[in-house]
Amino acid sequence: MADLTVFIGWDSREDIAYQVAKRSLLEHASIEVDVQPIKLTELVDKGVYTRAVDPLASTEFTYSRFFTPWLAGYQGWALFCDCDFLFFGDVAKLLAYCDDSKAVCCVHHDYTPKAGVKMDGKIQTNYPRKNWSSFMLFNCAHPSTRSLTPDVINAESGAYLHRLQWAQDSEIGEIPETWNWLEGWSEKPENGTPDAVHYTNGGPWFKDWQNVEYADIWIRNALSIDPKFKPI
Repeated sequence: MADLTVFIGWDSREDIAYQVAKRSLLEHASIEVDVQPIKLTELVDKGVYTRAVDPLASTEFTYSRFFTPWLAGYQGWALFCDCDFLFFGDVAKLLAYCDDSKAVCCVHHDYTPKAGVKMDGKIQTNYPRKNWSSFMLFNCAHPSTRSLTPDVINAESGAYLHRLQWAQDSEIGEIPETWNWLEGWSEKPENGTPDAVHYTNGGPWFKDWQNVEYADIWIRNALSIDPKFKPI
């Protein structure tokens, strides 16, 4: 059994982003990690995801991310992250934040997007606790987390889910910003690298996002996976 299960949001338009996130995470991990994609089509085929299409959803995992505790059988701790991450840190360090009194742990960003669009022209929305749900360490057996049933995920609003309103404020633990370092927003560390770079506005798999921080390392990872990789 793995020491940590990690679910990464998967989008059919950005498979290379998922592959780089997975590769870089495993490369730096000192513990046994089971990495799995959350694929919307699989949840739909199983009949557990029934939400109507949201025209404002920027990825296929906008809502399916909240199936992480269900996918983990509501047992133990499981990490979810978006696919647009590049890891430099050892996820073993995240185990220090596994506090049984917390339902979920994340970076408590106070983030206001500068641009009105992101990635491939998708609308950039602004709301409280933005980006908190892009990197969540779930205590899957916690009563508040167990409330995230398929019925709730399919019925509740995006605000309820993404603002973590399914948990009490006191049940939302905090992880250092270095684990969800927002490229173009977060302050670059004086020494070393962030533990996990989040290309929330757009990453090097897009041809117009080649000059972002750590793009050379991301591209090197991509080429090691697919020697024919070219930005879209």
